[in-house]
Parts: sequence; C-alpha cells; structure tokens
Amino acid sequence: MIPIIKLLRAGEWAAFQASGVFAGSPDDLRDGYIHISPPEQVATTAAKWFAGEIGLVALTLDAEALGEALRWEPARGGVLFPHLYRPLRIEEVVSVVEV
Repeated sequence: MIPIIKLLRAGEWAAFQASGVFAGSPDDLRDGYIHISPPEQVATTAAKWFAGEIGLVALTLDAEALGEALRWEPARGGVLFPHLYRPLRIEEVVSVVEV
C-alpha cells in the first residue's frame, strides 16, 4: 500500500459519507481533479489551504488501489502530488482521522 491523504472539511466529509461518492471540493472541481497529498506534504497543505479551519478530517487512501485515474504531477516547487481524475468512492477510504 502507498498511503496518500485527502483533507476534507467537516461538511464535505458528511456529504461524502451520505452519498458514498466525493466528486471534489470547489477547488478540485475548478481544477478538474481531486487534490491529494503525499503524507510528508499534509502539514504544508493544511497550513496553506486550510489555515484556521476546524473540523478537518484526513482520509488515508491507497494510491495503488486508485488505478490509472491517479496521476502524480508536479505542483508546489516541482514536488509531485497525486491528482485523482475521477470521483472518489467511500469504499476506497482506508482510514479517517480528525485533524
């Protein structure tokens, strides 16, 4: 398993749990893919995009299980980040941790 992390706001997580499918946050939908972070970049991602927010959850996903729709592409400073080019399904969530 190659763990990767998707941060969600509480409302996004509640909607995901209710529907079983997550098409993306407003930023994800704007960019055309779901932004995900490698574990070593989660703190930086949280500080940059979620500063001051409460009720965040960190979803651990298995990069290998997401198939060809997951692409590792350069982002901040050329670091490769995983981007998912399809909706995420609830059964693909390996674990959930409140941040």
